Amino acid sequence: MRRIPKRSLATGSVLTANFLIIVNMLTLMASTTCIALSRSVYHHRHHLHRYDRHHSPSNKSFPCPLWSSSFSFCLQSPCRSTSLFLSNTCSSSSAPPITPRAPPVADAPVESNPLLQDFEFPPFDVIEAKHVRPGILALLKKLESDLEELERTVEPSWPKLVEPLEKIVDRLVVVWGMISHLKTVKDTVELRAAIEEVQAEEVKFRLRLAQSKPIYNAFKALQASPNWNVLNEAQKRIVEIQIKEAVLDGVALEDSKRAEFNKIVQELEKLSSKFEENVLDATKEFEKLITNKKDIEGLPRTALGLAAQTAVSKGHENATAEDGPWVITLDDPSFKSIMQHAQNRALREEIYRAYVTRASSGDFDNTFIIDQILKLRLEQAKLLEYNNYAELSMARKMATVDEAEELLEKLRSASWDAAVQAMEDLKHFAKSQGAKESDDLRQWDIAFWGGRLSEEELNAYFSLPNVMEGLFNLARTLFEIEIEAADGLAPVWNNDVRFYCVKDSSGNPIAYFYFDPFSRPSEKHGEAWMDKVVGRSRVLSRDGTSPRLPIAHIVCNLTPPVGKMPSLITFEEVKTVFHEFGHALQHMLTRQDEGLVAGSEGIEWDAVELPSQFMEHWCYHRDTIMGIAKHYETGETLPEDKYGQLLAERTGSSSLEEIRFASVDLQLHTKYVPGGLESIYDVDQRVREKTEVIPPLQEDRSLCTFNHIFADDYAAGYYSYQWAEVLSADAFSAFEDAGLNDSKALKEIGRRFRETILALGGGKHPLQVFIEFRGREPSLDALLRHNGLLPVAA
Repeated sequence: MRRIPKRSLATGSVLTANFLIIVNMLTLMASTTCIALSRSVYHHRHHLHRYDRHHSPSNKSFPCPLWSSSFSFCLQSPCRSTSLFLSNTCSSSSAPPITPRAPPVADAPVESNPLLQDFEFPPFDVIEAKHVRPGILALLKKLESDLEELERTVEPSWPKLVEPLEKIVDRLVVVWGMISHLKTVKDTVELRAAIEEVQAEEVKFRLRLAQSKPIYNAFKALQASPNWNVLNEAQKRIVEIQIKEAVLDGVALEDSKRAEFNKIVQELEKLSSKFEENVLDATKEFEKLITNKKDIEGLPRTALGLAAQTAVSKGHENATAEDGPWVITLDDPSFKSIMQHAQNRALREEIYRAYVTRASSGDFDNTFIIDQILKLRLEQAKLLEYNNYAELSMARKMATVDEAEELLEKLRSASWDAAVQAMEDLKHFAKSQGAKESDDLRQWDIAFWGGRLSEEELNAYFSLPNVMEGLFNLARTLFEIEIEAADGLAPVWNNDVRFYCVKDSSGNPIAYFYFDPFSRPSEKHGEAWMDKVVGRSRVLSRDGTSPRLPIAHIVCNLTPPVGKMPSLITFEEVKTVFHEFGHALQHMLTRQDEGLVAGSEGIEWDAVELPSQFMEHWCYHRDTIMGIAKHYETGETLPEDKYGQLLAERTGSSSLEEIRFASVDLQLHTKYVPGGLESIYDVDQRVREKTEVIPPLQEDRSLCTFNHIFADDYAAGYYSYQWAEVLSADAFSAFEDAGLNDSKALKEIGRRFRETILALGGGKHPLQVFIEFRGREPSLDALLRHNGLLPVAA
């Protein structure tokens, strides 16, 4: 899942580079493109991350992170269905209303059910809500039989244990992943209801699989047997991971405690699903009709066109970009355009307040859900004999709680003075422009005054076709691959979706991916993410000889084409596309044939953002950005001074805003007591006081839309963005050391990056993989230097 925080497009020579730090730090709420969140199949997302998506947010991961090799998957699923229950809220003793159920959908015949057919590419074009119940129930029945057979015949050997287990896991992940994916990109009441009907059974089977004692005992026996010495490094790591994951999934609990554990898992599935749906529904619910053009002065043509296009979709048939009417929504492209360009300060404030209070009241209030999630997670941790949920979460990561907190504090303290100075610079600039609010800038002013520094819209230089061409050219240079359009080869869920084939230097296909670029607020979840469709696997070879090739989704929420104009995107959105493509590269370029550790599978969660954040660094590489940034009308290359401004903006890449999110996440999962004297908002405000240089907005309820930690795999793990940012910055510094203008050196370092970071998957511990690439352990210096917090070496 791609991360939620996005930085503003502040440009101009009037202010120092430090000003741009504050713009980046304080405009998180002016955008929601998730790293996060990265997301992966089975809702192991970016949102991934994870995931994934920031928020992703992220935004989106199934019970197990995309990157977990655990056959139990995880226990937190982001693409979930409507909750069957919910009682009190924190603000009211009445239960939050439940979304009305869709009328029952007649089941489709099992024989023709597309979920049960053999396919190379999922039949996304024909899957409907009516296929879900019969398809999933038939699948679970078959997998239950396969599991019983495995338990009956299991032996502590690779062919008799791991290979049949991988086949069971994969079939469930792929099929459940298809319907979960459709729920995020083509959401309907009918599909929600259909998934809700079978989700409890799906979770029940996952728990049955996770807690299989015959399989758990076989893994322990394999580790202790003579067969252990025959296994290669990746296979040994799979065994170790499976044993650890089984324990974390409750296999060793006594019967009564295991029943309690399983009940908690079921409840968390429902709550997380409802949380995410409330965010989507609350976002869709808001719309503001504007009829007077004076009220939206300052908006560029693309934003006016989008607002008119939205108005047409809402029934205002004669709406035009020039004359209106215009409809403003809380969807990313609409929200960000108001924050950055609307001269009407009252409008900016109204939209901002609506944005940061989504899903915090009325029918879609997530307040009570958050408290229940935190309560259940604490109970889950206690059952497994951890002091809190953060400790349980860290069992699957590189860092400890103390190490994560130490890193966040180092970054916070290193950033604070520069942020304070940046705010002073921003106030000075606003005053020089005659702004009445210059001495009292608020959250809805930051992106706007940053944007005033640009005399010309940068968006005009970033048309999506050019961005994708430049990205593919960079991938060819660094990793010796060719990416070719393959539209029509695989069914898609929307006409805007593109399909691509990735080929090696000899022209052989090695992977495929879907690209779903544009925002569709009526049916598509916000943020951006990468999902796994299928992974590379020797065991699941389609021809019995060569490994099955990996397939990925890349999903974004970019501004669609308006009229005759192509899709024009912000520089932040350029970085989002590069980020998600980085996740996809690790999935697609893996050379690991063991499916349980191929691609991102089996990699500790706080290392999965390394390749995605690494790709973002190339957005500041002069040759790369100048090859992309061409004015869509004139063909003019981005002016040199504007490129310099983008470099200055880079100093905010490790913003206090992201540190705030990571810190409040850890606080809620370590020190917060559900139902105690302190509310979740008290915790948030306390963290804000140390991470915001302007007074926090007391009414801010952005926790209620924090998909990353309440509907994704980043719970007690949002710090992973900062942790992996250390790794990615240091990895990119290897290219800097070699010479960014030395094509021969770039190819050599790129090949080493591919053969280690991108190729090895979870078959080695990520620290070992990093050392193999970099020749040493990671250093914080590169990140601080890139963020403008250390002097740049000569």
